[in-house]
Amino acid sequence: MREALRGLTTRGRSFLAAGGAAALSALILGEKDLLRVAVLLAVLPLLAAAYVGRSRYKLACSRSLDPHRVQVGASSRVILRLQNLSRLPTGTLLLEDRLPYALGSRPRVVLERLGAHQASSVAYTVRADVRGRYEVGPLVVRLTDPFGLCELSRSFPSVDRLTVIPQVVPLPPVRLVGEFNGTGDSRARSVAVHGEDDAATREYRRGDDLRRVHWKSTARVGELMVRREEQPWESRATVVLDTRQYGHRGEGPTSSFEWAVSAAASIAVHLRAAGYKLRLVTDAGVDVDAGEAGGEGTLLDHLADVKLTPRGDVGLLVERVRRRSDGGLVIAVLGGLEPGETELLAALRGNNATCIAVLVDTSTWLNLAPEARAEADAAQEAAALGLLSSGWRVVGAAHGAKLPALWPQAARGSQGFAYRATMAETVAGTLGVAR
Repeated sequence: MREALRGLTTRGRSFLAAGGAAALSALILGEKDLLRVAVLLAVLPLLAAAYVGRSRYKLACSRSLDPHRVQVGASSRVILRLQNLSRLPTGTLLLEDRLPYALGSRPRVVLERLGAHQASSVAYTVRADVRGRYEVGPLVVRLTDPFGLCELSRSFPSVDRLTVIPQVVPLPPVRLVGEFNGTGDSRARSVAVHGEDDAATREYRRGDDLRRVHWKSTARVGELMVRREEQPWESRATVVLDTRQYGHRGEGPTSSFEWAVSAAASIAVHLRAAGYKLRLVTDAGVDVDAGEAGGEGTLLDHLADVKLTPRGDVGLLVERVRRRSDGGLVIAVLGGLEPGETELLAALRGNNATCIAVLVDTSTWLNLAPEARAEADAAQEAAALGLLSSGWRVVGAAHGAKLPALWPQAARGSQGFAYRATMAETVAGTLGVAR
């Protein structure tokens, strides 16, 4: 009851003050009718406090998020269900859900009345432009009586978590050179290469029975293709994300690092859908395999949390990748590189691995003077040529580039690659890696 009295609103306290003044006046003037008015004025807020204090402990609340995992810039619907467990109806309820700053302002919803054992649901939407995991809640309910004389707050301790993952863009299906590294045949590998229609074909190998030649696929692909036998195959791919702080430029959602994270997420989801056994490695300590159950969600959850590493080291990154490397595809999304770092990355070419670098030109995220721009372009060209000389295939990415437009270039070889021309095309929006 004491807590309820402390919850008296300005109106309730005014009623009490008016009741006390009227009672004092009635005693001085000897007016019994005025004393009755004073009693009424004083009793009303007390009754309101008792009413609110009685009902405030008999409310139940539940919250659900639909969906609980969203991409950057997408919205999630939060549904609150409030139930009155008592036999008495409630007064006006003001609901306020606590949200982190990144999800916007705190939503406030008014429920006029909840009858005995009645439940009501309200909903609102949240939207985040920054990756991360955010707590939604706890819910604060403000209870008032019908006259607005008393108001009490109750906080429900339960919270829900919203995961904001990087933006994932669909990539066009391409045939990646070297993708047949492995053992056996598989439907998943064929889907990754040619799509569902050619899911039972593969490249011709010496000794294959010519009766197994699939002429339709041969005509479309331009090389001899044979029908596949159903044998176990592990299509392996490792997606490497460069998180070195000094390798990226820009700040916030528009930085080169956020572009790289989105690119890594898009490539990982694309390869996962194509049937690859996927692994994600960063120099921030992330080393996760996308298993059969919920693997994609686990991978995206890790990318929702990944941060820049102040003391990132390409050498440690290469060591972490090679620790469990067994060939297959290695696709690295890299920031700015120095000559010595390209030499370290050459070690990933071992064990029959096919290495593709999405080399982000982070200097294009800055406004540079002409001399500084020429110097930055020369450094970027040197990094690309260093990777090419060690057997990597390189796809350049400048500020404003769209990954779906770049992705087909990952399927092309690097012989005769003229990087200077490619960088010019990158700036123009028609990036290419020439044969």
